[in-house]
Amino acid sequence: QVQLVESGGGLVQPGGSLRLSCATSVVTFANYAMSWYRQATGKQRELVATITTNSNTNYPDSVKGRFTISRDNAKKTVYLQMSSLKPEDTAVYYCNAKFPRTTIEYWGQGTQVTVSS
Repeated sequence: QVQLVESGGGLVQPGGSLRLSCATSVVTFANYAMSWYRQATGKQRELVATITTNSNTNYPDSVKGRFTISRDNAKKTVYLQMSSLKPEDTAVYYCNAKFPRTTIEYWGQGTQVTVSS
């Protein structure tokens, strides 16, 4: 059974930084595109960052320049470095693994990030 386990969430003041990690048990991790999503209370889940199998990255304007996604294929882990955090970044952050051009995908259980003074 494939598992994705997020960690690194917590409470941080505005302007602060956090690094999220997502450790996976995906056997062929290098073949999966990895993404981070977030869902704030009462809002739809939204894409935060994606890194392809070739390590190309993509971000929405809301986090571009503040968030950085990276992957370590040897450790089967994806990271999200978040800086200059704002209260509106408060949400549960989810890790996603998707096999390109298929419907195969897996989700983690989420980790809470709260940005507040």
